[in-house]
Amino acid sequence: MNDKPLVSIICLCYNHGQYVQEALQSVKNQSYTNIELIIVDDCSTDDSVEAIADWLKKNPEIVFIKNEHNLGNTQSFNKAFAKSNGSYIIDLAADDALVDNCVELQLEAFAKSQFSNVGIVYGNAELVFEDDTHFCYFFEVDENKRRIKPQAVGDIYLSLLRLENNVCSVSAMARREVYDRFQGFNENLQFEDYDFWIKTARFYQFDFIDSILVKKRELRNSLSSRRFKRLNKKTRLYNRSTYQVVRNALQLNTSKEENQAVLKMIHFEMQIALRTIDPFLLLKYLKLHLTINFSLLFNKDFVRL
Repeated sequence: MNDKPLVSIICLCYNHGQYVQEALQSVKNQSYTNIELIIVDDCSTDDSVEAIADWLKKNPEIVFIKNEHNLGNTQSFNKAFAKSNGSYIIDLAADDALVDNCVELQLEAFAKSQFSNVGIVYGNAELVFEDDTHFCYFFEVDENKRRIKPQAVGDIYLSLLRLENNVCSVSAMARREVYDRFQGFNENLQFEDYDFWIKTARFYQFDFIDSILVKKRELRNSLSSRRFKRLNKKTRLYNRSTYQVVRNALQLNTSKEENQAVLKMIHFEMQIALRTIDPFLLLKYLKLHLTINFSLLFNKDFVRL
């Protein structure tokens, strides 16, 4: 690793006017200084653009992209990534904030990792309410704010499929080559992280930093809050994107053990389809379930979709 590699931080904003300046300032406050910040406003309807413009008066060198139409997270990120130059990439939401040594710890983890093919390093995050009061930690911690349970590292592909391991996406830094390999995020999905982690884990190793790296806000209008709403159009779009992620994972699988692991994902998603009253999605999962079991019955390492 170069002594001072460039780190690109892409800050995505949509109606985060109340918080965006704190997010941007958290980048400027980093102990590591060789950072390229790129801001994208995804056609906000609040005062986000005004808040960003006001902050930029003291930071005129920062790249600011204003979308004329709402494109969503995946397209907005890819638009900014195409303009970035860093060897390492951070995807920062405009309602979150990095701790002052976040980038320094992430780069140190890459440099000192025991693994030879690390694509992503990530740590823990403090979750706060909209008014900044403490909610919890992404991974449960002890009195010294250290992870209580051991975190899976290295090759985590199978543990992701089995839902045994979770990645704190807001605290992650990835090598640029990972994004280059997949041409950024999948723009056909409503959300980016789950698909990205599975694809990355297929080809790269992960490492974990046992520190709080980010303050993450839990907002009422967040994507994840739509997950369990009944008879809701946005919930259906979200959950059907998850179905596509499951199908994509099957295309990456190379063993019967991995196909068996995907069945656990399907069982979980079938429960959500029932809970959200989405019979069409439930039927799609049932068909996928039968297809996988058929392949396992005949000892096939791959599933024909």
